[in-house]
Amino acid sequence: MTISVVSPISTSRGQHNKAAPFWYGGAASCVATLVSHPFDLTKVRLQTIKGSGASGMLTTMVYIVRHEGILGVYNGLSASLLRQGTYSTVRFGLYDQFKAWVAKDKKPTFWQLLFCSTSAGALGGAFGNPSDVVNVRMQNDGQLPPAMRRNYRNAIDGLIRICREESPKVLARGIGPNMNRAILMTCSQLTSYDAFKQFLLDQLNLKDGFMVHLEASIFAGLVATTVCSPLDVVKTRIMSANKHRHQTLVKHLADIAKEEGVRALFKGWTPAFLRLGPHTIVTFLVLEELKRWHSSFVGTPPTTT
Repeated sequence: MTISVVSPISTSRGQHNKAAPFWYGGAASCVATLVSHPFDLTKVRLQTIKGSGASGMLTTMVYIVRHEGILGVYNGLSASLLRQGTYSTVRFGLYDQFKAWVAKDKKPTFWQLLFCSTSAGALGGAFGNPSDVVNVRMQNDGQLPPAMRRNYRNAIDGLIRICREESPKVLARGIGPNMNRAILMTCSQLTSYDAFKQFLLDQLNLKDGFMVHLEASIFAGLVATTVCSPLDVVKTRIMSANKHRHQTLVKHLADIAKEEGVRALFKGWTPAFLRLGPHTIVTFLVLEELKRWHSSFVGTPPTTT
């Protein structure tokens, strides 16, 4: 079995196998979330700390364990799983569908991949926004004063209480930065992975296999984390706030840079990268295994790149 990150449908010769079920990407991302959630929670905590004297990643994780217990690093897990079940299912599923529609039986061009990833990322970000609001709030709850904590029992309870206690409109809070981040994530992650993988195979003449996939995933994670970090900080600040100031994305970015310095736009970069690397690898290892089972069931050969 050959692992492929960006081409669950297409092959290197431009051939198309029977498409895997739409929900496979979301299911694989949920499995990966079990590995990456502690880093995601740490990233959210760091991003919501205002000022230049923020703690580091390890310090923050140790603080969480000391004050909230060893399972504290999995606070908000139900919301993270719901987010991946919505955001990633739509993002991966539509990306494959769009590629099949746009490229037909040919190998997709760079611009076709960019169009497909942009469209899929925007729709995935919008569809997953309600669960992301709950996700950010549940992860940030532990560092708030007890009187200010929301104490959602789980993701569904959070969705219901937000609609009942605030307004259904709150579930759309931060949708602009979230969609922009989803677009950047989908484009930078998938496109850069493909480019790095082809470089390793074509220019360095490496054998296609686990090490190539691992190296390409790490490089893609680095690019995606850096590109998405400023929008991720803004999105987290907006979603975790009790009251939302209606400002443009550019104004939010400018205010943070002016009040806290440009480095504040990259708060949580290290845990975000440590999360994204393993998350990317685990997601696609699981996705390819699901595809292999599917291919065996429907009688088509496994997809390769």
